[in-house]
Amino acid sequence: MFFDFANVFIFIILGLLMTFVIITVSRLLAPRVSDVPDKFTTYECGERPVGSAWILFNFRFYAVALAFLIFDIELVLVFPCVSVYDKWLKAGSGLFALIEITVFVGILFLGLIYMWNRGDLKWTKEVPEELEEGVVLEEEKPITV
Repeated sequence: MFFDFANVFIFIILGLLMTFVIITVSRLLAPRVSDVPDKFTTYECGERPVGSAWILFNFRFYAVALAFLIFDIELVLVFPCVSVYDKWLKAGSGLFALIEITVFVGILFLGLIYMWNRGDLKWTKEVPEELEEGVVLEEEKPITV
């Protein structure tokens, strides 16, 4: 029994030792350039940051991301059902499972139609003609602190 604990203890020691060795070698071999002004700026996909970070993002970005997550999770939930559907057919509960899956996907499809009708899936929205030029919409105003 102590031999099993000794194996675990040896692996813990080896893991800590390897971590220490890797960090030490990295510190010895890594170049140190601290006089580059861009080194300490925020990294945004290779571009220099422009403006303040305190701005309002358009809601459409969140709506599209939410729709993606919902249908991604839907796929994760439906795939196991589809993979064992043949067993459910042989067990006699295939029709019930098919109806359940269809209702589930149908409810999500109704949500997609709702988002589509509201225009949440469009990247560009038309500005009403009543708005005068120079009027800033509420969603485009930056937050002032």
